[in-house]
Amino acid sequence: MMPLTDPSASGFRLPRRGLLAAAAAATLPKAQAFAQDAWPSRPIRFVNPGPAGGAGDVLARLLAERLSIRLGQPVVVEDRPGAGTNIGMTNVARSVPDGYTVGVGSIASNAVNKWLYKNLPFDPEKDFAPVSMMALVPNLMVVPPSLPVRTVREFVEYAKKHRGQINFGSVGAGSSQHLVGAQFALTTGIEMSHVPYTSSGQLNTDMLEGRVQVLFQSISAVAEMAKSGRMRPLAVTGSERQPAFPEVPTLQEAGVDVTATGWFGMVTPAGVPEPILERLNKEVVASLNEPELRARIIELGSVPKPSTREEFAQHMARETARWRDVVKATGATAE
Repeated sequence: MMPLTDPSASGFRLPRRGLLAAAAAATLPKAQAFAQDAWPSRPIRFVNPGPAGGAGDVLARLLAERLSIRLGQPVVVEDRPGAGTNIGMTNVARSVPDGYTVGVGSIASNAVNKWLYKNLPFDPEKDFAPVSMMALVPNLMVVPPSLPVRTVREFVEYAKKHRGQINFGSVGAGSSQHLVGAQFALTTGIEMSHVPYTSSGQLNTDMLEGRVQVLFQSISAVAEMAKSGRMRPLAVTGSERQPAFPEVPTLQEAGVDVTATGWFGMVTPAGVPEPILERLNKEVVASLNEPELRARIIELGSVPKPSTREEFAQHMARETARWRDVVKATGATAE
């Protein structure tokens, strides 16, 4: 009888292929943990589904600068506007859930669009994971200096005398600019035609040149023009006056019972590992709590609002329910 070549008690060799498979299986959890611990090891893409120069773009770039330092890898903002944020957010939803693609979630993509679009290419509740709120963004009601009005009351009177001649612009169907404009028209009993844009710059240009008679624009997008007199601010849409324009009343103070505040937050594709989501939340919150960044965001007319992941999820759920009712009442549509 030939001697056994395996010194083990069993007397049998495990085939080499089996040994390798067993070793790989045993180390797989450790390898996954190592991969997550090593995150990020390459640049992170931060998709802004709104226009360049808009409030979401400005906030994303300010935050990306701080995150790049904290994470040790470049966080690169990529503008993908169009279809009321649907183009950019579809790209986020369909990206590999590995933590290297994050997106700017907003009132449009994560609360309103499901009520405006019959065939939304993503599910706001199922296709994204919340990371943190970024900021609340009140809107500023502005008109061109050529329009002969200086108060909200005068604007309403002017609009009633010029029925069919008032256009209001927005950065897209479902944006806070669109919905607050529709609410304003419904509440005051005036007629205004909605004109959606994909470029915040073109929207502002058309306002200055008189092709659009009123905007409910994010403060950061029009602050300089409003302060220089190139646009005339009439009211802010939030529940409180804003530090950037302390002399401008709220719509409620001006006699119009409308309150609306845009918001932005960070989301990822659904399925990103928990450790990565927790790290992202930690660094976003820390960045937004930095005094210099907070001061800059406030200066631009927004309110920093870092949050837990659960708080952001709850906020989106409340906003989804709220804007369902507004869309129904105003008859707003994106079709």
